[in-house]
Amino acid sequence: MKGTSHAIVGAATGFVVANYYQATPATTILLVGLGGISGLMPDMDIDGTLRNRITISHKVFRTVTQIIGILMILYSFLNGTSQEQIYGAAIGASILLLSLFIKKKHMLTITGAAVLVGGISLQENWLLLLGIFIIISSLIAHRSYTHSIIGILFYSIISLQFEQSTQIEGAYYTCLLAYISHIICDSRFLPVNKRGVKLFLPFSSKDL
Repeated sequence: MKGTSHAIVGAATGFVVANYYQATPATTILLVGLGGISGLMPDMDIDGTLRNRITISHKVFRTVTQIIGILMILYSFLNGTSQEQIYGAAIGASILLLSLFIKKKHMLTITGAAVLVGGISLQENWLLLLGIFIIISSLIAHRSYTHSIIGILFYSIISLQFEQSTQIEGAYYTCLLAYISHIICDSRFLPVNKRGVKLFLPFSSKDL
């Protein structure tokens, strides 16, 4: 199923939850948005449209990194002692070297690391866990762990932490059910799917 369809199903899930809780119009809009996002989250592992939309261009990031490396070298030589000049030049050169290896596929991992650091800085557990989820998703194959029971359980923890932090009633069920809806829509029992999901990883790799 295409991403747009997953987002629509997730948004509809948020609308149903909002009606169940008799949410205000503002909260209803928020839950619909959360549902749409959560309905796409299992596909965080695919190297495609979703990754491109939540990450900046790897070329832009590489250029910024190279500028930082050059500025560090220049600054160390202009303002540092002889020892600081050596350290600054070494660090700057290392940054320049590492920037050459930044590819498109690395951007989601970098984004996840940034989210994780943000969660630590803000002391928000849900954001920290979301960062971990994004990092793991960037390293695994499509329709694997994010489409399994393990992925559902991990995302349910994120959803629960999010609701507890924001006090948005219905956020937990919206996020969790929208996430599950994606996996159901990707299952083989739907005739539009040529392949299914490995729901019971790592214990079984059978497509369902």
